[in-house]
Amino acid sequence: MNEEARLVVWVRGQVQQVGFRWFTRENALGIGGLTGFALNLDDGRVQVVAEGPRENCHRLLEWLASDDTPGRVDGVTEIWDTPRGGYEGFAIR
Repeated sequence: MNEEARLVVWVRGQVQQVGFRWFTRENALGIGGLTGFALNLDDGRVQVVAEGPRENCHRLLEWLASDDTPGRVDGVTEIWDTPRGGYEGFAIR
C-alpha cells in the first residue's frame, strides 16, 4: 500500500544561503514521483512541500532530518495531509 500523500516540512537551523533548497530539489527528483517546492522563509527556516507516494515523502523527510543536508539542521516540524495537486515538478521558490 503506497497511497499518495502531502508532506509539509519546516526545517530549522542554518539552512539558508547554503544550497539547501537546491539539494532538496535534487533529492526529491532523485527519489522520484514527488512534486512540490522548497521555499526560504523570512524567519530563517526553509519550508518544503512534497506530494507523491507516501513512502517517497518519508524518504525525503528522512533526508531533510539527516546530517547529509547542506548547512546545519537543528530540527524539523512536519504535517501530513492529502495531496492538493497543481504542482509541475519540484520547484525552488
